[in-house]
Amino acid sequence: MNLTGKMFMIAAAVLAMVLPVGRTTAQERLTVVATTGMIADAALNVGGDLVDVHSLMGPGVDPHSYRQTRTDITAMANADLVLWNGLYLEAQLEEFLFNLGQDRPVVAVAEAIPENLLIGLEDEEGRFDPHLWMNPNLWSRVVINIRDAMIQVNPENTETFTANAESYLDQVLGVARYTTQVLSTVPVESRVILSSHDAFSYFGAAYGFEVIGIQGISTESEAGLHRIAELVDLLVERDIRAVFVETSVSNRNIRALIEGTAAQGHEVIIGGALFSDAMGVPGTYEGTYVGMIDHNATTIATALGGKAPEGGMKGMLSR
Repeated sequence: MNLTGKMFMIAAAVLAMVLPVGRTTAQERLTVVATTGMIADAALNVGGDLVDVHSLMGPGVDPHSYRQTRTDITAMANADLVLWNGLYLEAQLEEFLFNLGQDRPVVAVAEAIPENLLIGLEDEEGRFDPHLWMNPNLWSRVVINIRDAMIQVNPENTETFTANAESYLDQVLGVARYTTQVLSTVPVESRVILSSHDAFSYFGAAYGFEVIGIQGISTESEAGLHRIAELVDLLVERDIRAVFVETSVSNRNIRALIEGTAAQGHEVIIGGALFSDAMGVPGTYEGTYVGMIDHNATTIATALGGKAPEGGMKGMLSR
């Protein structure tokens, strides 16, 4: 039996032990499990003191390849509400989450977004880029979906969830305005983001940047030598001077690009580390969604010749 089969046998056994669980009342704290840090941050802000939120994937964790552990299975099976992104982001968890959804509220918060707002994948008809959080204006719709999911499970606290969501949306839209402001200072010819994998398409579409990923949408696709050679030539021909690593993806391909361009007499620097599929360390500003986007916008603007405050929108970025 392969590893996947064993994991689903374990999942079935755990579910048999812990299900069913009743709905919460107005007085009980809602137990919420979120797959990613971005979803967990929104859930915590919307739920406030009425929720306990657990995130499966912490800093530096790649959701494309993440597989559930026994602890994860137990946590999700005992939760009042499970929130996941969907759009094939959590590819290894999908079957388990679909099965769990037969017994309790399991909501793919990005899949309710209208298709006309999503970015389709060129070579995969009917599939869409899952990295919606890179556009805060679009992510605000996901926040509303999270609010609605909490209200569905605990309607007695509708007023509190609604008020909390409005407050949090003010923060999300505030960082959207800041991002627009600082990125507009980058010279048009320099608006190119080359990073480890194709996680920034929504970002690029929102702010007018060309986005190039060494790997595809999923980090599970490997970049071959031909791809690396193509990108080396592109960097040299277009005189691109800065590329970016990602905190949740190996930087070996970026290092290969830098070495390849150096061999052709063209200097390329690492413009900084961007948060792509995971936020920063919990308890830090970058460990929040707003801090994550602030960091990315400030780092990109500064590296590509624009102007941004050293400490970011609130002066809170780590130095």
